[in-house]
Amino acid sequence: MAELRTPLFEPQPTERWVRDLVRRSQRRLEALPEPALVDLLEDALYNERKRLERDEAERGEQEALDRLSRAVVRGGHRERIDAGLTLVARWGEEIHGTFNPQVYKFATRVLPRALTGLLSERPRSLSGLRHWDLSIGRRLIAKGEVEFLRELTGEATLVLAPTHVSNMDSPLLGMALYQAELPPFVYGAGLNLFENPILGWWLRRLGAYTVDRKKKSNLYKDTLKDYSILCIRGGLHSLFFPGGTRCRSGELETHLKKGLLGTAVQAWQENLDTQRRGRKPAPGASSMAGKSARGPEVYVVPCTLSYQLVLEAPTLINDHLAEAGGKRYIIDDDEFTKPRVVANFMSRVLDLDAGIVCHFGAPMDCLGNPISRDRAERVEQALRRRRYVCDADGEVEWDEQRDHRYTDRLAGALVEAYHRDTTVLTTHLVARVAWRMLGEQRQTHDMFRLVRVDAAGRHLDRSAFLRRLEEATRRVREGAERGLWHHDLPGNAADILQVALDRFGRFHKTKALADHGEDLIVEDPRLCLYYQNRLSTIPLEV
Repeated sequence: MAELRTPLFEPQPTERWVRDLVRRSQRRLEALPEPALVDLLEDALYNERKRLERDEAERGEQEALDRLSRAVVRGGHRERIDAGLTLVARWGEEIHGTFNPQVYKFATRVLPRALTGLLSERPRSLSGLRHWDLSIGRRLIAKGEVEFLRELTGEATLVLAPTHVSNMDSPLLGMALYQAELPPFVYGAGLNLFENPILGWWLRRLGAYTVDRKKKSNLYKDTLKDYSILCIRGGLHSLFFPGGTRCRSGELETHLKKGLLGTAVQAWQENLDTQRRGRKPAPGASSMAGKSARGPEVYVVPCTLSYQLVLEAPTLINDHLAEAGGKRYIIDDDEFTKPRVVANFMSRVLDLDAGIVCHFGAPMDCLGNPISRDRAERVEQALRRRRYVCDADGEVEWDEQRDHRYTDRLAGALVEAYHRDTTVLTTHLVARVAWRMLGEQRQTHDMFRLVRVDAAGRHLDRSAFLRRLEEATRRVREGAERGLWHHDLPGNAADILQVALDRFGRFHKTKALADHGEDLIVEDPRLCLYYQNRLSTIPLEV
């Protein structure tokens, strides 16, 4: 395994990060008119009390909320701000990660073996590949703009924006980055993952900071955004999932949450302002080796993850159907929280060829524009780009409404990249054909009706299925040749069906599609729906 070529960042004291988070919040709170300040603090108070109806309060948490309550009801302007900042400080201590370079180096050597031989040295190429490929063996395959990204890490701060499929995404992305000789990225991970003391210890030292999705207040969301801005401004390459949580339906994201994306736009402008005024850099920057070689630019990198099988698929699709049907619930205890289930999944699934494909897309600026491969042209692009946010004298003009529009443009460019960089795998395509045929047989495409069809009505004629699959495969390959997407499909329709049936039988208790004598049966319509949804935006017309 190659040595990491890019320097590692050093851990920073929690007190320093908390202090800077509080300062940013203080400036924002002091700028608010009194009614807006009260509304913000009342929102925090209400949401935290509602959360604590389900969760046990941590030490000192109730005291902080009681202080905030007294300040909102009877306090003056200064008291209210101070009470709000006390809450921000508590959240800052919870959020901050403690990255450790030594643990990172150790983990990236033992983790492959711990993941049941996830990596292999045997090379493999994907069909339809247009850019440079990096093979990480037969199981986890990274491809795309890896070589270009290596070059950019020395001159700009990168923000990796992947699709979100599974709780396995973060560790697998970390392995892909390491194998690609890219630097470590800081990233947010759900607070529930840190409740496991062993997993939490590793996550924190591998660059993770905590995100508590049960905290709904705007004040908490602002604190998370501030933390992201401080990381990016400090030169720490960052990873966050613009889709927010895991996609329950299995589809590629089409609508992104703009909050964290907006932090990239904000951090870039603050970098420009710092460079212009010669201000002291944000925390983290002073510990970055080689930081002087970097400019203020922030580049966003789309990343599309494609899984042959998804560990949490049954729970996720059930949640999607419940939400679509009007009954919403939060997943607190899915398959990923059970160590034995995870180990079983890894041992059975991660031995598959191309079990997971990670496509690093073409980088773009914070406005959604592509980055030139020519270094001199990138310098010109940076100068032109500044005109969108700076006046004639080079001073940054702060405009929140304008930045929202820029973030919308960036989100749109990411969605386009996700669909362009997706990889069609056998399980996706076979489930797509099966679901369409089932709908035609039942004369409905209503997912609620189809998932309730009894077993007698879920049989599919194998010969007809293979004809449909052959046509769908032809369309997939034609689209890949035109650069609309990628694929990793073997041989002919019979080969694809055989591989997919093997995959579907690898882990889940029930199968999306299974042999039934001489024909086929949609054994679990919900799983079939989940896997076919991955191709819901691809116009195969099968």
